[in-house]
Amino acid sequence: MTVTRLREIPGIGVDVIGDEADAAADPELLRLENLDTDLRPPALALDTTRAAIEEDAANSYLPFHGHRALRQAATAHVGRLAARGYDPDTECVGVAGGLNGVLNTLLATVEPGQEVVLCDPAYAGLVNRVRLAGGVPRFVPTEPAPEGWRVDPERLAGAVGPDTAAVLMMSPAMPTGLVLDGEHWAALARACTRHDTWLIYDAAMERIRFDGKGPDHPATHEGLAERTITVGSAAKELRLIGWRVGWVVAPAGILADIRLVGLTNVVCQVGLAQQAVAAALAAPDADADVATATAEWGRRCEAVLRRLADYPVIRPRGGWSLLLDTAPLGLAPAELSRRLFERGRVAATPMDHWGPSGGRYLRLVYANEPVARLADLGERFRTAIG
Repeated sequence: MTVTRLREIPGIGVDVIGDEADAAADPELLRLENLDTDLRPPALALDTTRAAIEEDAANSYLPFHGHRALRQAATAHVGRLAARGYDPDTECVGVAGGLNGVLNTLLATVEPGQEVVLCDPAYAGLVNRVRLAGGVPRFVPTEPAPEGWRVDPERLAGAVGPDTAAVLMMSPAMPTGLVLDGEHWAALARACTRHDTWLIYDAAMERIRFDGKGPDHPATHEGLAERTITVGSAAKELRLIGWRVGWVVAPAGILADIRLVGLTNVVCQVGLAQQAVAAALAAPDADADVATATAEWGRRCEAVLRRLADYPVIRPRGGWSLLLDTAPLGLAPAELSRRLFERGRVAATPMDHWGPSGGRYLRLVYANEPVARLADLGERFRTAIG
């Protein structure tokens, strides 16, 4: 018998398609199913990781809340984008990847039965963590448009009410590439203040924007500085996926609770990886490094959009993935995924359980395949759909 807390938590689908793709061991298979990237991490991070293997301090549980170098780098990074100072000793804790930070934060802020506001479609992993923490997802629909996904700021703010424990936002969002701006944060500031609600900001992709603009951090907006909990990760922007290091930066009071949850949950981060992440995060050329990687991901995104111009794909404004609306094709996402895999040799994940509208979308990740490998993507789709 499944325990109660798992009864409304389905899988995310990516694992199933990813396992099938791994088992196929077919070099001709396009891997568009999982948020991986073939772009190398910063050289400084690789060199620092190699050096850490010889350091006894890197082979330790301590300090449980993260090496001080990591916390200093994380608070400096978040503080620069949020235009405020954070104390690395009382307002930051290291975590074992961004999603570990999200779960720890939800467990520290959400009482069972309280609502957490998310945009729809949403990453199933975020939705499932809300439910695992005992929260109730409250979805705000986003709408596809020629220029990308959009959500009305007032509609977003209107979802915040007396039963809301937190608003969980990501920008650019995964899987849509939705970008939130000052109008959204201003509307949420009024709503969060009125209902004494936390804003949990998943900053994993905040610099991966295709509009040439820098991040718009919610804590820079009046009314949100003391309500924003920033969860960051080295996985996406720095391409340090396997390092499993992230950080949570927040006001000291709530950070103490998040730290306590971390001690009770995963305990600590990967010791061998923390100095590498700290070095890459604090490097003088870190922004330029992310910009170079973002430009390449942007080229790959444009390649997918061109090859699939005859299909209902929705342009992302950033991030690593885009969605295709399968409804006009008369196919369920799972069926299109199956046909692409078997006939077109393309691995792509159906968005079932990725929010209420997920059941009509197929996700394509463009971060892991070079432009040259995407050249025949349109032909593969035509072969699959028939």
